[in-house]
Amino acid sequence: MSLSRFDFPEGFLFGAATAAYQIEGSRFGGCGPCHWDSFAATPGNVLRAEDGATACDHYNNWPADLDLIRQANMDAYRFSTSWARVMPDGVTVNPEGIAFYDRLVDGMLERGLKPFQTLYHWELPSALADRGGWTNRDTCHRFADFAETITRTLGDRVASIATINEPWCVAWLSHFLGHHAPGLRDIRAAARAMHHILLAHGLAVERLRGMGQPNLGIVLNFDHATPATASPEDATAAARADGINNRWFIEAITRQTYPEIVLEGLAPHMPDRWQDDMAVIGQKLDWLGVNYYTRHLHAHDPAAPWPHLRDIPGPLPKTQMGWEIYPEGLHGFLTRMARDHVGDMPIFITENGMANADEAGLPDQIREDFLFAHLAATRQAIADGANVRGFFYWSLLDNYEWAFGYERRFGLVHVDFTTLKRTPKSSYHALARALARND
Repeated sequence: MSLSRFDFPEGFLFGAATAAYQIEGSRFGGCGPCHWDSFAATPGNVLRAEDGATACDHYNNWPADLDLIRQANMDAYRFSTSWARVMPDGVTVNPEGIAFYDRLVDGMLERGLKPFQTLYHWELPSALADRGGWTNRDTCHRFADFAETITRTLGDRVASIATINEPWCVAWLSHFLGHHAPGLRDIRAAARAMHHILLAHGLAVERLRGMGQPNLGIVLNFDHATPATASPEDATAAARADGINNRWFIEAITRQTYPEIVLEGLAPHMPDRWQDDMAVIGQKLDWLGVNYYTRHLHAHDPAAPWPHLRDIPGPLPKTQMGWEIYPEGLHGFLTRMARDHVGDMPIFITENGMANADEAGLPDQIREDFLFAHLAATRQAIADGANVRGFFYWSLLDNYEWAFGYERRFGLVHVDFTTLKRTPKSSYHALARALARND
């Protein structure tokens, strides 16, 4: 399907997204160690034990990378500010880190790009990880300090601020499933992280609101939960997965409650008096960020401990990550959020994209098809009443894909990780054509 910016409402923003640890290079500019460095250094955690020490060296190549965004006719850039760069030990300010983001935001504005900042995209300073990280309530307060510190420098120039990127990944994927740093598989740690990451969000919003900062939001990731069969047991398994993946965070923020179907498993492991935090967690937002990639088929597994489910491979075409391509799920979540949770509050698609085994200079038609199918789903969601204000493709560059190292390529721009040469892919050029203003 051929779409252009003129198929979307006036003022709709198009952009690309990245994250600090995945592109900047943590060995530059006085950045401190984070829990991803130690996770990657532990055998078996990350493909080829690769880390983000150099990544795409965006720290030194940022002007050219911003030029790529501008030359693709985009309106905005979603970036993150590394806590470990701004405060290497989690509390002490690194002037070099502040100065880097100061330059970066000015560079966006000079190119006519709206800066969409994310405060936390997973680079927890190691000094805080040593004290329990997201299982320790004190980390929430240190995060609010970080939010205030970086906002005192950047807050007058950014278009919006997201507190946390994908709390499900920060808490569940990392503390229950063990796939991301800190690599725990501990239900008590997971329950505490599931709550504390939301408390950190609430405390940061409270702090920034007190500073008069506008346009505050959070970025949640959603995964379409489908029963593997028509059996009642699989329907319950899918509902439980939906509760963990999709309902826990949005219901805490918009209803100041957690879903009962999840508390059945987590309640015994939650922090004492967690209910007292819900008013802070549930403060009104200015916008919601929706990250969406795929769906999963869930089956009941009575032999497994709670949540008593397992994933079943689906029949649809899959990306390099093994994720099914299911654009209908994006339409479903956009309309569901508007109908059930946020009403007419602005929604931004803060991430949507796919990994493919791309080679430099070769067409990536599959990514073009993926991108425009999801843009079509977005346009339909707007027609069906969702107040969607923007779409950010993930990602601008091939980058460090966490536990998959540098193998899985999500970028519109190919990166040679030996030479760091950037080569725009055919999907980049297709999007640039679609976004041209013809004026």
